[in-house]
Amino acid sequence: MARATLRIFLGAAPGVGKTYAMLEEAHRLRGRGEDLAVAFAMDHGRSDTRALMDGLEVIPPHRIAYRDTSFEEMDVDAVLARKPRTAVVDEYAHSNIPGSRNPKRWQDVEELLNAGINVLSTVNVQHLASLGDVVSAITDVRQAETVPDDVVRRADQIHLVDISPELLRQRLGDGKIYSADKIDAALSNYFRMGNLTALRELALLWLADRVDEGLAKYRSEQGIEASWPARERIVIGLTGGPEGEVLVRRAARILKRVNGGDLLAVHVRAADGVASESPQALEAQRLLVRDLGGSYHTVAGEDPAKALLDFARSVNATQIVVGISRRRSLVARLTGRGIGNRVVRDSGDIDVHMVSHPLGGRGVDRPRQRDFGRTRVIVGLAMAVVLPVLLQLLLAASPSHSIATAVLVQLTGSVAVALVGGLWPALLGALWSSLLVNFFSIPPVGTLTISDPENILALLVFVGVSAAVAAVVDVSARRSKEAARARAEATTLGDLTRGASSAEDTVEGLLKQALDVFQMRGAALYRAAGSAGTVPASGWRLVAKAGEAAPFPADGGENTEQIDAGTRLVLSGRILPASDRRLLSAFGAHLSAQLERRQLAASRREVMRLAESNTMRTSILRAVSHDLRTPLAGIKLAVGGLRQSNVHYTPEEEQELLATIEECSDRLDVLVGNLLDMSRITSDSVNALIRPVRWYEVIPTALHGVPPGRVRVDLPGNMPEIDADAGMLERVIANIVENAIKYAPDSDVVLVGAAGGFSSSTLDGRPSGELRIIDHGQGVPAESVVRMFQPFQRLNDVPSTTGVGLGLAVAKGFTEAMGGTLTAEETPGGGLTMVIRLPLSTGIAFPHADAQAPMEAQSVLLQRRHMPPSGSPDSASKETI
Repeated sequence: MARATLRIFLGAAPGVGKTYAMLEEAHRLRGRGEDLAVAFAMDHGRSDTRALMDGLEVIPPHRIAYRDTSFEEMDVDAVLARKPRTAVVDEYAHSNIPGSRNPKRWQDVEELLNAGINVLSTVNVQHLASLGDVVSAITDVRQAETVPDDVVRRADQIHLVDISPELLRQRLGDGKIYSADKIDAALSNYFRMGNLTALRELALLWLADRVDEGLAKYRSEQGIEASWPARERIVIGLTGGPEGEVLVRRAARILKRVNGGDLLAVHVRAADGVASESPQALEAQRLLVRDLGGSYHTVAGEDPAKALLDFARSVNATQIVVGISRRRSLVARLTGRGIGNRVVRDSGDIDVHMVSHPLGGRGVDRPRQRDFGRTRVIVGLAMAVVLPVLLQLLLAASPSHSIATAVLVQLTGSVAVALVGGLWPALLGALWSSLLVNFFSIPPVGTLTISDPENILALLVFVGVSAAVAAVVDVSARRSKEAARARAEATTLGDLTRGASSAEDTVEGLLKQALDVFQMRGAALYRAAGSAGTVPASGWRLVAKAGEAAPFPADGGENTEQIDAGTRLVLSGRILPASDRRLLSAFGAHLSAQLERRQLAASRREVMRLAESNTMRTSILRAVSHDLRTPLAGIKLAVGGLRQSNVHYTPEEEQELLATIEECSDRLDVLVGNLLDMSRITSDSVNALIRPVRWYEVIPTALHGVPPGRVRVDLPGNMPEIDADAGMLERVIANIVENAIKYAPDSDVVLVGAAGGFSSSTLDGRPSGELRIIDHGQGVPAESVVRMFQPFQRLNDVPSTTGVGLGLAVAKGFTEAMGGTLTAEETPGGGLTMVIRLPLSTGIAFPHADAQAPMEAQSVLLQRRHMPPSGSPDSASKETI
């Protein structure tokens, strides 16, 4: 069954009218007779939107109970059973309640599309995953609900629902978006004029990128090479000289004036230009382009002007920036042979900026490449026919000239033809010149007969010398071309070697470099599906790819380089000439080396892990033999005393012995637990059961047994969920609090949540939640912070009776197993602050409930431990949109 179509209504902020526009489109389709049903839509408390629901078939939602509350979610099964032609599904980025069919609503939509049901949906720009950090920086609010950009980009149509920020704030003030009690807070926070303007620009730019991708795809499919100036895209031609920085900055200023666009710097590695390249200058220019937000490319081409124009047309450039030639002779200025002049002449509808710079003429002269192309051969043939006649006319002006003079003059013409056209035009010119000399200069004049044998010898020498000169010139040209190609290959190989030696190159990076060097559209690296280095019996598996048209399957590209029996490099786009195969083999060798580096790195990590495990086992044995003896000895002594029949203890003494037994048993339980946990961590056998967790759910259990009054909890209201293992998180908090109480006996310990529940840092690009455990004790010296998290470490050589020094090591191991981080900071005024950061959950616990509900639950849990949170819900909660 063919996949149905998805139409998304995109908005810059809540309240712009996405749902309203979607429902209006639903009425239009329904009026046209299309079978349509509303699978899920929310009126958000707006009467205008609610009125549009009338007259549309609504499929009842599915109710799910979660944490003593009932929530409504889209009933996917009911929609599939009803199977309308078009379904209306609001809030594309919504996170479903745990227990739903799919974690995300966009996954529900995928099922409908695969079933042949067209879908209308809505999404705000702040829910796009790639813009999460940008939106957070603008609005100071992190979005827990996101949808991958690629999923949205796959939509068949995206409609932008846009209104001005002034009108949106007016709608908010009129009560058309939020209730009256939320208007002032929203206008002062999320709906500030600057926020709305920035979000609107983000939405427009994101949609423009998507449109640009569609345009590039259309031009590629239709084979259109002419530039369409739909968006400013400036290409900078870099020669490898010091003037490149001037060109880059000039292009950046040009782009800044048009307020948006792309900056692309391209270095054409021409065969006759390698000698003048400066690797240091090119590297500095690459970094400058990257800092200015552009991209750097390297392409190969024997004709720099043509290669630069081909690249510019391939990226649909609107402008080209080039510098004046560093070698501008008088002839070049008069004939327009410079690269810049040729770019201007052949650029067509692409604007060209010729930038003069103070470094003009200071470059290193490039060695002239001797190469006979088709044009020069044609010119040489014309000269071979015309030049001997002109020289013979010149000789005719001097009737008294000798045969030797005629031969030397014509020999000069043959050399000139050889220099311009090469071997075959020179041979033609020599034969034609010999006929003219014979007819006009050798007696008897006016005939091709030669009366003197010496003249025959002179004529043969003339032809031989001409042929020899032509052969030498032709060989010189070929050697020059081969040398230039070798220089280009050597420079490219030097770049590969430099990247490999500095560990900068990756497999994906090398494939991208191959795209630029060989001017390909796609590159892919395959390995045998079985073990590496063997002939595949079950096919090939894709290791890495680059480019918009990565070849698939392994034999789907125009060029295949068999690196070894089990590794294959495939390029698609054009068939490489045989002269480029050597360089392709070099890329294959570097890719093979990168794969081996990966394997060696993995082996090294495994060896290090085994070494750490061995060290850990040794330490555990040492701890069992020494540190566990003390609690065992205490238990044995107390039990032995109680069992003595001839000794009578008072009730107070019996209670003291029993307390000793209990204390030693608890200590033993903690020690054994930490040892087992550390063993699991070092053997990589810790499997975290990740689920959405709230901080206030695990803190009371973690603080069980802590003396009353020693710990104070200060959590903001409505802290979002984090992805964690509840049991592990309890152990982490408990170990850190126990460590703080142990080493800061005279200080209170405070648990503080980040403002709004969000950390300013991210974990692998995901927003994170943060909990700080603060004490005001003696603190830890900066040089000891790293060692503090290592196993069997005690501050200031604390006696072993206090533990084996595994608490923080276990806490750090568990935190990292959950995908988070545990770090230590100095407490202002003295002491230590432990910071736990864990990724925010991809789901949301109370998506349709009042924000007051989680705060009330938090208060009840904490009050059971006699640790009330500081601040009321009104003062602690932060307005979120």
